[in-house]
Amino acid sequence: MWENELHFSKSFIENNTFNFLNIKHEFKDRIDWNYNQYGKLWTYNLNYFDFLNQKEITKSKGVSLIVDFIKNDTVLKDAKEPYPTSLRTINWIKFLSKNSISNSEINQSLYNHYQILLHNLEYHLLGNHLLENAFSLFFGGYYFNDKTLSKKAEIILRSELSEQLLEDGAHFELSPMYHQILLYRLLDCISLAQQNKNGSSNSSLIIFLQKKAVKMLAWLETITFNNSSIPMVNDSAYQIAMSSQQLFDYAKRLKLQWSKTQLSDSGYRKFSTDNYEIFMDVGQLAVSYQPGHAHADTFSFILHASNQPIIVDPGLSTYEINATRERERSTVYHNTVSINDKNSSQVWSGFRVAKRAKVNLSVDKKSKIEALHNGYANHKHTRQFSVENETFTIKDSISKSTEVKAYFHFHPDCKLCLERDKNRLLVNNIEITFS
Repeated sequence: MWENELHFSKSFIENNTFNFLNIKHEFKDRIDWNYNQYGKLWTYNLNYFDFLNQKEITKSKGVSLIVDFIKNDTVLKDAKEPYPTSLRTINWIKFLSKNSISNSEINQSLYNHYQILLHNLEYHLLGNHLLENAFSLFFGGYYFNDKTLSKKAEIILRSELSEQLLEDGAHFELSPMYHQILLYRLLDCISLAQQNKNGSSNSSLIIFLQKKAVKMLAWLETITFNNSSIPMVNDSAYQIAMSSQQLFDYAKRLKLQWSKTQLSDSGYRKFSTDNYEIFMDVGQLAVSYQPGHAHADTFSFILHASNQPIIVDPGLSTYEINATRERERSTVYHNTVSINDKNSSQVWSGFRVAKRAKVNLSVDKKSKIEALHNGYANHKHTRQFSVENETFTIKDSISKSTEVKAYFHFHPDCKLCLERDKNRLLVNNIEITFS
């Protein structure tokens, strides 16, 4: 059985129209499950079947979409890759279980795709991909009461959650959006186990999952701003994952308890005053063997004032390997310093990073942070963040004289007034001075 109050946002519209990544498309004659005119990520979303769990979907329409997909099984391309298979199989199981649908054709196709997944687990990518594989196997083990699926799920979940969650509770790819996505999946597994007491997994594993969820919840609550938004650092975007508040509410329904944590090995820090919230990145780029979602954003920061975003991280808009992706990962696209117009870490080819900035954190106090990085070869960049009496100060030092630019990205709703004679910028009710 499966019941859940959380629903995905509306992505399926009548007349075979879908809306993913703010791109709407209507299939005139039939659904082309391999449709790739908007890039691979749009195609992936089509094959995730998240729309089966949107509030507006009907039982009959959901079944017809699944059946249509199965009819095209022999020509499917991206759909059979392990990542979309993992997400799709979970969505099918949720939909079938919630609506008490027992269809031998659908179940056989679902089981066949689990066999494909089981023999193509993403050990070559690791990170969030392998975790998604394991979450799916966990669901498959319960649905089919299959010990092989359950055992493999347990092995991967125990090893990868221990590996991928840092001491302060952050997911090691350091994307708050992916942290939310993986936390949601983890809560789903706990919910599935609670709803099916005689399921194929064991109590010690459930206790393990609950402890990991509590760590992730604590980190997420610590970094979430008062207006409920998350920092758009690394590969993050709004309206992709469940919101922090949705996840907190979900966790409470599962009887989980947590409190804020002390930020440490994630490399993120946060100042909070009566009026300001300041989120800072003073850590290493990401886990060394999987930096695919990392940006060249060392020492970048985000500023909220009176619960409103002022200086922001622009986030990302595409995973396509193109100029936009290159720009969105670059140093100049973040609130930090670029030397000679270069990146602090060598991001390239969409999900690659070559030479990476190494960070040395020398001062780590409640109201003062200072660190140095070597991302510019012979030019060392030191940045100090401090807050005192509602004044937030940034001090940058460069080891050698050279061409240096500091970048600040303001939220589009901000009103800016520059007073050049005073080296002063007025932003809403905030005064920013430069020296």
